[in-house]
Amino acid sequence: MLTENFEVHDPRFRALVFGNVHVEKLWTGARWAEGPAYFAAGKYLVWSDIPNDRVMRFDETDNSVSVFIAPAMNQNGHTVDREGRLVSCEHRGRCVSRVEHDGSRSVLVSEVGGKRLNSPNDVVVKSDGTIWFSDPTYGIDSEYEGDFTTPDLEESHVYRHDPRSGVTEAVTQDFVKPNGLTFSPDEARLYIADTGSSHVEDGPRHIRVFDVQEGGRLANGRLFATCDVGVFDGFRCDTKGHVWTSAGDGVHCYHPDGTLLGKIKLPEVVANLCFGGPKRNRLYICATTSLYSVFVNTQGAGWPEVAR
Repeated sequence: MLTENFEVHDPRFRALVFGNVHVEKLWTGARWAEGPAYFAAGKYLVWSDIPNDRVMRFDETDNSVSVFIAPAMNQNGHTVDREGRLVSCEHRGRCVSRVEHDGSRSVLVSEVGGKRLNSPNDVVVKSDGTIWFSDPTYGIDSEYEGDFTTPDLEESHVYRHDPRSGVTEAVTQDFVKPNGLTFSPDEARLYIADTGSSHVEDGPRHIRVFDVQEGGRLANGRLFATCDVGVFDGFRCDTKGHVWTSAGDGVHCYHPDGTLLGKIKLPEVVANLCFGGPKRNRLYICATTSLYSVFVNTQGAGWPEVAR
């Protein structure tokens, strides 16, 4: 018997969760918790509290929470690259930055075509070292999560940045507000959320999936799933290709074929999540004011098998 935290929509969901496991509330006190990233070597998680302009840190060894970075340029999404460095999306900095091994901050990309980025939102690093990030306007739409200003760019895109060549190019053209993104475990597909309903009446609240072609081009874009409560924001894949995504009522789990398998119900709107723990089977969940976690019967996709 599953606990009250789990809602089954397809019998296949039962194989991914445990009957005797509850969601744990680890900490509260944020205004908008976002952008979790897990550091396996240090056994800790970092995440953003965007309006409070800080990045927080949860230590798995003693369950303590501390401030990791403040002020933090209203950072949003984070990821960890293949060298163990923190890659961050900065709303106020309007850039993608990286914390180097010596603790210094490097700006990786802040403009495209001579124009400043809007406010990078979420980011993933592919096994070839390229950095893929979304660039909606949320961080410059008001003073709440960044600095209000008029955007230099007319549209919001997902970009691919190659640190070796320094080239940054748009890989999408038709999103209203691109948001969360993640690769499938084999990097053959890229999933991208569109939360355009925040700006357009009856606008998109869905995830689309694309085939990733050689050279970093995207093709065959199609609808993967539409959110039935709120919007999809941040999400991750497990090793089997299931998509675990944030939503207005908790975490939704989708089969690679697009079937909603089940939900992890939470009392707060979920913004983002990631897998962590020594076995990558602990799902960390950023939900509005709080950080939650739950152990699941699957593992988060790490660096893809093709790159090992």
